Amino acid sequence: MDMAWRETQVATRHSGLMPLRVYGEGASGPARGAARPVVLHLHGGAFTGGSLDTGALIAEMLVAAGAVVVAAAYPCGPDHPFPAPLEAAYDALLWSFAARGTLASKTSRIYVAGAEAGGNLAAALAMMARDQQAPPLAGQILISPMLDPCLATPSLRMAEAGPVGCKWADGWHAYLGSADKAGHPYASPAAATRLGQLAPALVITSDDDPLRDEALAYATRLRAAGTAALTHVVPAPTGWPDTMEEDGTCPCVTALPPVIRAFFSQTRTGPAKRPAPSPTP
Repeated sequence: MDMAWRETQVATRHSGLMPLRVYGEGASGPARGAARPVVLHLHGGAFTGGSLDTGALIAEMLVAAGAVVVAAAYPCGPDHPFPAPLEAAYDALLWSFAARGTLASKTSRIYVAGAEAGGNLAAALAMMARDQQAPPLAGQILISPMLDPCLATPSLRMAEAGPVGCKWADGWHAYLGSADKAGHPYASPAAATRLGQLAPALVITSDDDPLRDEALAYATRLRAAGTAALTHVVPAPTGWPDTMEEDGTCPCVTALPPVIRAFFSQTRTGPAKRPAPSPTP
């Protein structure tokens, strides 16, 4: 894929102006009479790297699934620990919601999506949107999400990755800054105890994804809390997650857009309404 995009930027509370790329404007809608969904996409890079360029393939996959995509160059690296990347991403989410009428339609549904470290931010944004009651999210798409700083799952051990000397260990160290932040649900979604009333989730991983086990465990916990969560496991071999954002050789490049398109269709009515409070006796 090699898709056209335009650049813009958003003012963030603490990180100055943040570059954005908008993909898919002007394309035809996903279905007759349906407004195209607008997706805020956050790239991977284990919180220490990554860029709009490395995230372009997934952004284009989301467009192929029928979305208009806003990709955010959130701040990362040791100079930008939690919560700076998340706060910048939330500002981009608010911008995307406010601009949906220009990007696609005033009736467009809003989603968050991210791969690896971006999947962490997308999961945390879903919690923030619930807690702040804005914006109304229709869904969250978590692709090989980086959720658990413990780095102790079997899939990570099989990949010879773990708490010392791997990019995820270095990334968690850079993002958290100090061990006490590992218990914050927005920083470490795997540690969250309140997973109810979140936007429906599509969790995507692969058989040979080192982050597979934490991704599937998170989906299970979402469902146990009453949040709709679908999973899709891409058959091995994939070389994931590096092939997703570096060389585009993963076969999922063509296999995933229909999966994501089906998720858009299933969540077409938007976020579930919060239950009304019980009457006071």
